[in-house]
Amino acid sequence: MPLIDVIFLLLTFFIYAMVLMIRAELLPVQMQEFASGEPASPSPAVTVSINRDGGLFVNRQPVTMDEVLIKLKEEKARDPATVVYIAAEETGDTDRLPTFLALYDQLAFAGLDIRLVGRPGDQASPHPDTGTPGPG
Repeated sequence: MPLIDVIFLLLTFFIYAMVLMIRAELLPVQMQEFASGEPASPSPAVTVSINRDGGLFVNRQPVTMDEVLIKLKEEKARDPATVVYIAAEETGDTDRLPTFLALYDQLAFAGLDIRLVGRPGDQASPHPDTGTPGPG
C-alpha cells in the first residue's frame, strides 16, 4: 500500500510541474484596436489647501472662507468638469477641524464635486504623541 502513495505523490508533482512550465504572462496576445477610442484626459482640478495655522488657499493663492466658494464657482463656470480637491497639512499648531468642516459643508451644499487628498495608509507617519502610525 505505501507504494501507491508514492506514485500519487509523483503524479501530483508532475502535474504541477507541467502547469508551472507554461507561463501565462508571456503568452502573446493580439489586442484589438478600436476606431472610436480616444486617449483619456485628466479632469481639470482646483486645490483648496488648509495650512498649519488654519489659513485657506485656492490653487496656492491665499483666500478667506467667504472667497473660497466665489473662486470655485468662477473655476466651475470656466469648465463644468472641474473637480475640487481639499488638502490639509498633517500636523498643525491650531485645531483645523472646524475650518475643514465649515469648508466641506459650504462646498457640498454648493453641489461641487469634492475629493479629499491624503497620504496612502501604508505611508502613515508616526503620531507625535504616541509614536504609533496614525491614520493616512
